Amino acid sequence: MPMSSAVSRLAAAVAGLLLTVAAAVPSGAAPATAPPRPGPDRTAADAPAPAAWYGPLSTRGRYIVDAHGDRFRLKGANWDGAQGSWTGSGSGSGSGSGSTDDPAAHHAGQDSHGILLGLDRVPLPRLLADFHAAGVNTVRLPFSNEMVHSTAPVPDSAVTANPHLRGRTPLEVYDAVVDALSDSGFAVVLNNHTNTSRWCCGIDGNERWNSGQSTERWAEDWVFMARRYASVPGVVGADLYNEVRRDVLDDPNWGLGDGHDWYGAALPAADRILIEADPRLLIVVEGINWTGVPVDGLPHGRPVLGPVRTLSHTLVDSRKLVYSAHFYGYTGPHHSGATGIGETHDPRYQDLSRAELGAALDDEAFFVEEDGRHYTAPVWVSEFGIGARETGTAARAWFGNVTDHLADRDADFAFWPLVGFAGHDDWALLAYDEAGHRSGILDPGDWRATAWQHLTTAPGRTGPVAPVPLWRMLSTDHGDAVASRRVRATGDWDPGAYKAACPDATRLAGLSHTGGRGLCTDAGAGDLRAAGARQTVVGDERGVPAGGDWASGYTKYQCPADEFLIGYGLRGARVSSALCVPARTALPGSGRTVWFDRSDDRPAGAPGGDFAYGAAKGQCATDEYAAGIAFTTRVGSRPGPAALLCRALP
Repeated sequence: MPMSSAVSRLAAAVAGLLLTVAAAVPSGAAPATAPPRPGPDRTAADAPAPAAWYGPLSTRGRYIVDAHGDRFRLKGANWDGAQGSWTGSGSGSGSGSGSTDDPAAHHAGQDSHGILLGLDRVPLPRLLADFHAAGVNTVRLPFSNEMVHSTAPVPDSAVTANPHLRGRTPLEVYDAVVDALSDSGFAVVLNNHTNTSRWCCGIDGNERWNSGQSTERWAEDWVFMARRYASVPGVVGADLYNEVRRDVLDDPNWGLGDGHDWYGAALPAADRILIEADPRLLIVVEGINWTGVPVDGLPHGRPVLGPVRTLSHTLVDSRKLVYSAHFYGYTGPHHSGATGIGETHDPRYQDLSRAELGAALDDEAFFVEEDGRHYTAPVWVSEFGIGARETGTAARAWFGNVTDHLADRDADFAFWPLVGFAGHDDWALLAYDEAGHRSGILDPGDWRATAWQHLTTAPGRTGPVAPVPLWRMLSTDHGDAVASRRVRATGDWDPGAYKAACPDATRLAGLSHTGGRGLCTDAGAGDLRAAGARQTVVGDERGVPAGGDWASGYTKYQCPADEFLIGYGLRGARVSSALCVPARTALPGSGRTVWFDRSDDRPAGAPGGDFAYGAAKGQCATDEYAAGIAFTTRVGSRPGPAALLCRALP
């Protein structure tokens, strides 16, 4: 999110850090699905408007689609406040500078009281009508973990224009807003923005999902929130955490398996949401926002979604994953956004030419939308923005360039912020004074309006989106990678081993010789598995028929007739089991051996992409299924998978 206060805090924190280093949808349309969650704000007269999009949402390749398979483009904005507004510029809770009671100690002088901004100034129905008028169909709704657990009612002054919300806790106000947004036809994406209700995003105690709490507590809060809104039809997504970044001493990482591993935290939390709380939801995973020390000569930068190239998420529902990224003109690929202390000589995004900016955004985020890769998913630019009072030539040019690129890319997007106080936060799309009078993007004098109008109305993909083949990665780097609900339901099928199993409706297509990686797909066959829970765990060579030695001198784990591979087990580097399931139809028995113990053996074009960077890989063709794994236990040889038995699909 944009904030001069955050940049100031980052700059101040860098000074301390250096000391440490030295020492060490159409308007009015409502989604049609299950009935809304009952609540005190609903009456029989509150029936939703006729539906124009149909929940739940899912993905097909790079596109988000509704329940009918039609494209649903997220044209969004961030309605903030519930994540907190106090800047932490002082201490204590009494009166005076830095106090939480002092509006000057809140971002842009806006005390949100831990609820959505504007409820003190404008009745909720009029706010929603203005959102529609601004061309928004999706609202990203930030919250803090502190908000989830707060039991104190909000002050009456925070809801002056909405007296029916008096006496409610911040979470209960959030409930009412979620219900109202859903009833008005908006898609709502819940966003865990912060741990505490302190304004984000510098060095503020909210750098990681577990900065002020355990990872388990964070995941439990997500399950709670997803369950709470499971019957609200407009709630379509869970945006797991905002702008994961470095704290004073440590960087976040993507896949190291420690307590700072954002990849490793997001995956089980996402699966818990889908399994335990609400299987309808899209799961939004943002890239890493910052690593390193912002000082010339020291490593630093903005990884964004770059790590996804070599390590992507495979959820229990593979068509629910959306990746996200944030872009602001004052930051850059290697620029923190600071001025003064913490400022480097790296270019900011607003210093780049139109072509350079497009190349940077594609390299850092939009490559994810490439077809036929293990990481292929929609990319949601869930934050970008600029102020109405911005006069800088470079900054204004950046806004035109970035909105043009988003339009040309037919991208999903969300502006930051949606609502603000007039005379305080000029970044807001819609600003309201104390009397409720509106200004902002709908005014002809707002210089941003032309670019915003272009972005929200530019032609893009609409209507039905055809299903596309799915490719997903399995990684046993630090534990099990069982992405199948059906397999999970059967329990531990190889105790003591690291186990991997493809998501339901897919099959195992490829393996790496080292590193424990696998590749899953539904290409060429769709869901090949028969109904029922039957599966076969193969841990010896009894399935190899007489005269059927397809990997002489190697140990072979082969599926029974009419079964195919969906998973595998490893003890250390050694293959310990193969997991097979019956097909819905008879499978051909002849096949070929694909060897990959010395080098890659993959189909032309390497569908699925590089699922095991730096390792030798083998892969069946898209018109084949895998029926067996071969490996060796010879002294001096690596005991990982060495060959696959690939057979033609029916």
